[in-house]
Amino acid sequence: MSRIGKLPVTIPAKVEVKVDKNTVHVKGPKGELSQRIVDGVTVKVDGSSVLVERATNQKNHRALHGLYRSLINNMVIGVSTGFKKQQELVGVGYKASNQGQMLDLVLGYSHHFVFELPKEIKVTTKQDKGGNPTIILESADKQLVGQVAAKIRSLRTPEPYKGKGIKFTGEILRRKAGKSAAKK
Repeated sequence: MSRIGKLPVTIPAKVEVKVDKNTVHVKGPKGELSQRIVDGVTVKVDGSSVLVERATNQKNHRALHGLYRSLINNMVIGVSTGFKKQQELVGVGYKASNQGQMLDLVLGYSHHFVFELPKEIKVTTKQDKGGNPTIILESADKQLVGQVAAKIRSLRTPEPYKGKGIKFTGEILRRKAGKSAAKK
């Protein structure tokens, strides 16, 4: 049996979990999320916990067992506390600003990047004196925050020589030695 799949998902206070046929709805203070469940996996709400069970021991049912437990767990965490991603813009002249859901990025190209974010994501930008510009993305949906953060990062991925680009806060980049290291 799946080690992750057999663990119950605990439901914190102020969070509601409802199961309708093959859809799980989770509602909390940070928002509302839903997830469709395929046949072969059943979800039961038992008091203050959610149990995920599989119908058979087939390979695809075993794989989906742990997957849906993790998805439901992420939904419960998302609607209760939320998810947050922080990104830094490292480079001379790099800037970030936002007007509502529009993110305006200056990344060293001849043009600005204007990025429209989904309404489910809250974005804030900050620029500390002497520090790098920072983009903060917050939402109840973990998958959506990660996907948007990856899309923003793909506009200017960090390069290995100087480390310029968009990186996650706390990320350690693998740096390469330049030409001068080869001359010795």
